[in-house]
Amino acid sequence: MLKLEEKIWNKLKYIIKGIVVILIFWYSSYFRLIPIKLLNLDYNNLTNPAKVALSLFSTILCLAIFFFMYRKDLKRDFKTFIKNKDDNIDICIRYWVIALVAMMAINFFLNFVLKAGGANNEHAVQKMIKAFPLFMFIDAGILAPIVEEIVFRKTLKDIFSNKWLFVISSFLLFGGAHVISSATQFTDYLYIIPYGLLGASFALAYYKTNTLFSSIFMHMMHNTILVALSIITSIL
Repeated sequence: MLKLEEKIWNKLKYIIKGIVVILIFWYSSYFRLIPIKLLNLDYNNLTNPAKVALSLFSTILCLAIFFFMYRKDLKRDFKTFIKNKDDNIDICIRYWVIALVAMMAINFFLNFVLKAGGANNEHAVQKMIKAFPLFMFIDAGILAPIVEEIVFRKTLKDIFSNKWLFVISSFLLFGGAHVISSATQFTDYLYIIPYGLLGASFALAYYKTNTLFSSIFMHMMHNTILVALSIITSIL
């Protein structure tokens, strides 16, 4: 009886902690108010590079909070990843390639068959990359993947011990977070599928290797490649 109560209490703690993390992430844009208020800035008159710098500040602060909350787990998972790095990287690349092919096929259908016009979130990111490529490479390519993997993989895996509940919840929340806030019409919501598939592949790699740094590695690899291609394309 005591063991059951202990399990329930531990699960409840994971749920509460996960909700707190998701809420911090969802409202992390308000962290920009700290330098805005301290420096007495008018956000509407800021240049695009300055706005990207504020976004980077929010990401760094968010990451600092999450690292403090999960520092023991992150240190343990990093050691696990390094211990079997060759096998883990091999699994990551295989899962990523499968997800990438699936994403490309679905995006082709949405863009060229349904004429959906592309994900609004992606359009916004491309504008920010053009505004300040270096900061976006650091933000979107390196820091954001760590933050998002803690939010959408670490918290969910702690809550859902069942593999497929974990993967499905990761699919829905990761896909929804990248689409819902910027959606303006029905076809926009269909982009939850390609984003969700990517999130599901991260979840599967994490579950398979039992280290969050597998999904962090995949996410970083995916984002840095896309940001680098966008920067090169904008230069040419």
